[in-house]
Amino acid sequence: MTDMTRRRFVHTVAGTGAALTIVPRHVLGKGFQAPSDTVNVAAVGIGGRGGSDLRGVLSQNITAICDVDDSQVESRFKTYQMALNPPPSRSATQGGGRGERPPQRPPSQAQLDANARRPKMDDTADVRKFVEQQMPNAKRYKDYREMLEKQKDIDAVIVATPDHMHAAIASAAMSLGKHVYVEKPLCWSVKEARHLAAKARDNAKLVTQMGNQGHSMDEARTGYELITGGAIGDVHEVHVWTNRPLGFWPQGVPRPAPAPSDAKLPWNAKGLDARLAAAMASDGGPVPPGLDWDLFLGAGPVIEYHPIYHPFNWRGWVDWGQGPLGDMGAHLIDHPFWSLKLGFPTTIETISTPFNGASYPDATTTYYTFAARGNMPAVKLTWYDGGLMPAKPEELGDEQLNAGGGVLYVGSKGKMIQDTYGLNPRLLPASLQEGSGAPKAVLPRIPHEDHHMNWIDAIRGREPASSPFEYATQLTEVMLLGIVSLRAKTKLQYDAQGVRVTNNVAANDFLGRDPRKGFELK
Repeated sequence: MTDMTRRRFVHTVAGTGAALTIVPRHVLGKGFQAPSDTVNVAAVGIGGRGGSDLRGVLSQNITAICDVDDSQVESRFKTYQMALNPPPSRSATQGGGRGERPPQRPPSQAQLDANARRPKMDDTADVRKFVEQQMPNAKRYKDYREMLEKQKDIDAVIVATPDHMHAAIASAAMSLGKHVYVEKPLCWSVKEARHLAAKARDNAKLVTQMGNQGHSMDEARTGYELITGGAIGDVHEVHVWTNRPLGFWPQGVPRPAPAPSDAKLPWNAKGLDARLAAAMASDGGPVPPGLDWDLFLGAGPVIEYHPIYHPFNWRGWVDWGQGPLGDMGAHLIDHPFWSLKLGFPTTIETISTPFNGASYPDATTTYYTFAARGNMPAVKLTWYDGGLMPAKPEELGDEQLNAGGGVLYVGSKGKMIQDTYGLNPRLLPASLQEGSGAPKAVLPRIPHEDHHMNWIDAIRGREPASSPFEYATQLTEVMLLGIVSLRAKTKLQYDAQGVRVTNNVAANDFLGRDPRKGFELK
């Protein structure tokens, strides 16, 4: 446990436990946990990751569901219902659980000890309880502001909307004394990250968590212990990559718009973009029934509805998402940021394939430099996405780098590779791995690697949150600075203490934006 986390845990445990609403046993049903242990949870956004986040806490009392799109709610409820009676092929391969990842290696003794602290949650029983008892009675909203104003029994809020609404919803909930779990990236802008950091600092009794679940995994913590234990010596270079957005969502596309009527379009790149924009514009259609498009836009600018934006594809659009760096940086940059105690970068430079300012480019590379920290040397960290990757280290031999994503550390004594989420850490060359053995366990393990229930347990005062805002806001800021460099089209020299770019005044405009009226940070 880091000193930062330990201090926060002691403070939180001292002030949190008695604040929970006591839930009558008849609400939960026979055989479930004692009412005094149950947290009243509201979920804002249950499509995509939101549905998985809600499923992770179905052992609790789900009091409210908020989503701007009725179809997303109905689809997610249907998924929960189907999980109780999966098709034979699915049942044979996945069972009744949440599709846990296959283990890469046996759990550490520290993980086994953590697992012994409490039983693993019964996913099937939890889903059944929700479907049969809570789903019909949970209050439904489209506007989070109405939910927070009207519903007084909420202890904790899950925020899993598009990125541009994370900060507004989390901040409003925290202002009312609600614990919050917020999907990654924690927010849309650097200034929002600083706001949430201050909000958490000023409300230390509230338990906060970002949804970077790899931070709670045993293998990720083993990787931390290998690096901090000096297995590869002093680390001065790190490479981090993901294949996204490939095969996940579109990027590098123009915004839908009618073709200009006063000129014949050429068959060059600009002309092709205009033809694509016109083709999309002609195939848009009205806002679907059940979707409140104005609430979807929220804090962002007013943009006419088009199905290329919602659902899910918003990740690739600057107005609402943060592209692959925001989507996967929290699962990848997390690990070197954590183990190397990187802090904030001093310079950031993003280069990319063509970027139109509206839809993120097909691929980017971001170069970060981090100053020396104590006795640790300066670090150059390079981020790659869209299929770009670092050169394969010769120590891998015939093995290829994982095209899906990973982290490569270069140290004075050797190298280390991790997969996405920090999984499968291994030392290079193989002789270094064979001669090292398991590192000394210095980090506590999260029972059953359950990131969602870790948040619940922290609310109960049983253990510290794995990725609280105190940590997550800093990680998020590092990620988002890469986006600032992309949008400003310049290398940044960054003054973290002053939260400003020092070499290009105009670049500071990309550190934040003014939200629409009614969606300000509170």
